[in-house]
Amino acid sequence: MSGQATALALPIVDPMLESRMRERLEEVDNALESSVHSEAAFVTDAARHLLQAGGKRFRPLLVLLAAETGDPGADEVLTAACVVELTHLGSLYHDDVMDEAVLRRGGKSANARWDNLVAILTGDFLFARSSELTAQLGAEAVRIQAETFAKLVEGQILETLGPLEGEDALEHYLRVVAGKTGSLIATSARYGARFGGAPLEVEEALTAYGERIGSAFQLSDDILDIASDSDESGKTPGTDLREGVPTLPVLLARRMAESSSDPTDLRLLQLLDSDLSDDDAHAETLDLLRKHPAMDEARAYVLAEARGAQQHLEVLPGGPVRAAFDAFAELVATRSS
Repeated sequence: MSGQATALALPIVDPMLESRMRERLEEVDNALESSVHSEAAFVTDAARHLLQAGGKRFRPLLVLLAAETGDPGADEVLTAACVVELTHLGSLYHDDVMDEAVLRRGGKSANARWDNLVAILTGDFLFARSSELTAQLGAEAVRIQAETFAKLVEGQILETLGPLEGEDALEHYLRVVAGKTGSLIATSARYGARFGGAPLEVEEALTAYGERIGSAFQLSDDILDIASDSDESGKTPGTDLREGVPTLPVLLARRMAESSSDPTDLRLLQLLDSDLSDDDAHAETLDLLRKHPAMDEARAYVLAEARGAQQHLEVLPGGPVRAAFDAFAELVATRSS
């Protein structure tokens, strides 16, 4: 961790809770450094590549916050926090190979620095380390992790294959997001509650919260990719659009335009089916999308998901922990407005 100047990935207002989270995240970072160590120096170097490249540690922070509903100091909580982050990091190495990405977190991706083989094997190494730690948490944790990993992989496969003939493209995309993003965030909240010894109803509520808010956060990123004029979304606006990646507002706009005779909608469809690596076409498409009613529909969908996630928090007692979960859902609800 880089000290008090670095904002936490979750909006935590209570100073005592924030201090505990920072201290515990430092412990997580130290444990992660040990976890990626290999007898082969090259493997350690490759595994540290993304670990030390930044990242907000959102998933381990969610584990730590959820554990505050029980005993946050339990050793298993720290182990679980490492499990979810190693799983996430491993998936990034594989994603970059599949996407042929050159950059990750402001630096060279592993496949660009070395090659695809190194990136794939490094991802496998991180998954193996994650599995070792999961085994320390017991058979039930192994089962949960296996189910989560299956959802992650299924989400990636669905994204790669695209919707089948006759399948609704939007429903397909929402399944991709639930698998690739929502599943591990749900497990992060579940692990924190479970290994913190929280009541079962709290564990189930936070699992459901994590699944919905995780997907909603990704979908709000989709909106920012179109709507932002700056680096609000963490990348150049319109990046997904330029690369032809289907996102919530684009899919909604396409669905609405396909049943419209408005010349503007017909032009939008023409552009969406064209080569958007062309700067002029890209700029025109961005402009049309920003003005399209699909943007408001996308925002309404994300708002409904965030509000639905907040309803799961009703079983938590009032206090700074519930307030932090609630504030994050509120952030998701409003960040793309």
